[in-house]
Amino acid sequence: MQDSGHIRLADLGEFGLIKRIHERFPAPDGVTGIGDDCAVLPQRDGLQTLVSTDMLIEGTHFLRGDISPYQLGWKSAAVNLSDIAAMGGRPTGTFLSLALPASTEAAWVDGFLRGYAEVSERFGAALLGGDTTASPDRICINVAVLGECPSGSARTRSAARPGDLVCVTGTLGDSAAGLRAILAGVERDADVQALIDRHYLPMPRVEEGLRLAAQAGVHAMMDISDGIGSDLEHILEASGVGAEVDPASLPLSAPLQRVCTRQGWDAAELAVCGGEDYELLFTVDPEAEKALDVPHTVIGRILSGRGLRWLGDARSFSGFDHYRSV
Repeated sequence: MQDSGHIRLADLGEFGLIKRIHERFPAPDGVTGIGDDCAVLPQRDGLQTLVSTDMLIEGTHFLRGDISPYQLGWKSAAVNLSDIAAMGGRPTGTFLSLALPASTEAAWVDGFLRGYAEVSERFGAALLGGDTTASPDRICINVAVLGECPSGSARTRSAARPGDLVCVTGTLGDSAAGLRAILAGVERDADVQALIDRHYLPMPRVEEGLRLAAQAGVHAMMDISDGIGSDLEHILEASGVGAEVDPASLPLSAPLQRVCTRQGWDAAELAVCGGEDYELLFTVDPEAEKALDVPHTVIGRILSGRGLRWLGDARSFSGFDHYRSV
């Protein structure tokens, strides 16, 4: 690992920090460790265990004055269940750790747990344990999620092949536009509320991930948490390939387009850079793509070589980075 010297996290960036940790802790043989949406652990009976963890910090990931405890509970579980979906697995359980100020009311906790339970039960993920502690002022939430998949079926970021099509499920940019509307205090008509709901109540694509992983022609896959401007780069780096993407092909919802028109926002930039869509980004052989039974949109193609090129657009899009966005 490079000598740390006087490098700051703001210079290193979130993904530079992850890389340094990865270099220090290589995975044992037969285990997929740091670098994908989940660790993949071998187990008996032809299955592999999937493990992931995620943290939400008040002021960074949510504004307590705007999000309801129910919405926060839902989102805390959903973004972790999405990591299991990204590997083509089925969730089996979660562990929840909460750091709460002593002034937190019991009714707030009840609302949080109601949202957490509703999305967890929807996908069969039991809450199996965790931890609680006091916090001086801000709420901190950490969730660890467990899942499983048949041995050898987990879809990682390193499997993209030249000639693959780059595809996404659902629509992009709604969550980012919802957050922007919250921060800008935009009047909450039906369109704006639909975008805010996408931000506060994401739906993990578990069933879609299972169906995609069952197709031999689906190669690399991950969920879209930081925007495809960053997330596709992770696939390209892990797979040692390049790609071209057509911004004009990005799937945009009608509410997003209407709100962007009224507010003067760039819908393509929100779709590429905003993140927190929790849709699935995957690469697939062109012949296999024709037979997929999962609704999706083709947005580009994997190429030999390196780099990500945006067709017809001179901008260099990039997604969210925690340390470069503070």
